[in-house]
Amino acid sequence: MALSELHLEEDIHPIDIVEHLASHHEWDFDRVGDDQIAMSVEGQWRTYSLTLAWSGYEECLRLVCSFEMEPPEAELPRLYELINSMNDQCWEGSFTYWADHKLMLFRYGLMLSGGQMASPQQIDAMLNAAVANAERYYPAIQLAVWGKRSTQDAMQVAIAEAYGRA
Repeated sequence: MALSELHLEEDIHPIDIVEHLASHHEWDFDRVGDDQIAMSVEGQWRTYSLTLAWSGYEECLRLVCSFEMEPPEAELPRLYELINSMNDQCWEGSFTYWADHKLMLFRYGLMLSGGQMASPQQIDAMLNAAVANAERYYPAIQLAVWGKRSTQDAMQVAIAEAYGRA
């Protein structure tokens, strides 16, 4: 079934759409449950773990794109300053660092209140935006945290669009 044909079916579950997209892109995935799916997407810089979960109660499709990262403790203030700058440039989603788990996260929520349905194009755009943002800012994180460059210098790398594919 083509992506454009998916919207013709009524009441298709958002995670079913994600599963179809993951198959279409030939990504490794695991349907964790009826309302959750996890997958791996190979980027230029890293392999990213993406998890999407549907909450019928909140009518929200949540996406978390993560990758492992262990910055030196002394560099955490620089990392948090950089994350603030990164988030200032993101129109959709935001970054956060979970120090306890040593994970950098990009999070995004698609609100579908009032019984609205997500289209395959919307979900595909979500997935691509998550990977594109992770790819875009990964070099800036490396420069700031391990290269000890200023936030402004590191962000210059992120101004140019990331190349690659999701």
